[in-house]
Parts: sequence; C-alpha cells; structure tokens
Amino acid sequence: MIDEAMLEAEDKMSKTIESTKENFAGIRTGRVNPGLFSKVNVDYYGSPTPLQQLASFQTPEARTLLVTPFDKSALKAIETALRDSDLGANPSNDGAVIRIVMPELTQERRKEYIKLAHSQAEDARVSLRHIRRHAKDVIEKAIKDGDVGEDEGSRAEKDLEALTKKYVDQIDHLLKGKEAELLEV
Repeated sequence: MIDEAMLEAEDKMSKTIESTKENFAGIRTGRVNPGLFSKVNVDYYGSPTPLQQLASFQTPEARTLLVTPFDKSALKAIETALRDSDLGANPSNDGAVIRIVMPELTQERRKEYIKLAHSQAEDARVSLRHIRRHAKDVIEKAIKDGDVGEDEGSRAEKDLEALTKKYVDQIDHLLKGKEAELLEV
C-alpha cells in the first residue's frame, strides 16, 4: 500500500516537471519558436482547437514566424486568435500564410517574463506539495489502520520528503535556466 502511494506520487511529480517544462517553453526568449503558440486556441467551426492542429510553422528569421494553415478557410480565425493572444504578436495575413514579426524584447518585458516564470515555478511547487500531502495522508492512514508498522511508516515519510525535495530542486534548476535564458541579450 505504501509502495503504491510512493509510486503514484513519483509519477505525478514527474508529470508536474514535464508540465513545467512545457510552460517554460511557452515563455518567449530572444528567438521565436512555435512552442510560444502552444497555448493558443483557435475557434475552428465552433470549437476551440489548438493552433498546432491547424497549421504548420516556419522560422525564416530569428524574430519572424510563418504560420501556414492546412485549411485556407481557417486563415481568418487563426489570425484573430493570434491577435487576441497575450503574446504581443501582430500577425499580417497575405492570403496564403500569416507572418508574425515579434517585437524586440525590452528590459521591462524580460522582467515581466521572469515574473511569469517565477509564478509558474511556484504553481509547480504547490502542485508538488499537494501530491506530497496526499501520499502522506495515505501513509498515515495505513499506520492508523494497522496495515504497516510505525517504523515502516516513518521511513516511508522520510522517503517521501526526499522525493519531494528532489523534484522541487528540479523545478528550481529549470527556473534558474529560464531566468538566465531571458536575461541573455
């Protein structure tokens, strides 16, 4: 029972790390990449559809992104979704592709992105603590019900703390890397 709780906690914690990596990829640095637009949903025939499912991306220059829709009828909807996103993009439509030229990052905008990264890292840490709390409740219930001894339960709690610290350290490492990337001019 304790082993199952530990395995479940580790699995959920590793998924939290992956989610954090995806969120950090969506924060813009100096070069434009399609990952910036991973959270953009387009109103496609009445249902919100991820932009990656509707178009292909090319980066001919560092700050330019070409979005080529698979379905030309979705061009206007994609342009509207990009304009309404909080990425600061100003798309231009030439009838076949959408060209996005991202503005140069200012120091102020870099600081905003760093705040966003800190916020996302804190959300991930909170998620890890929730996972830890749930696993700890399972361990304490097993001890209370007499399924495991107190020694085994306290050993499992120590292992859980070490596991949580390992994943929190990973989040901190990812955050430091993203900060360095954002501050790089």
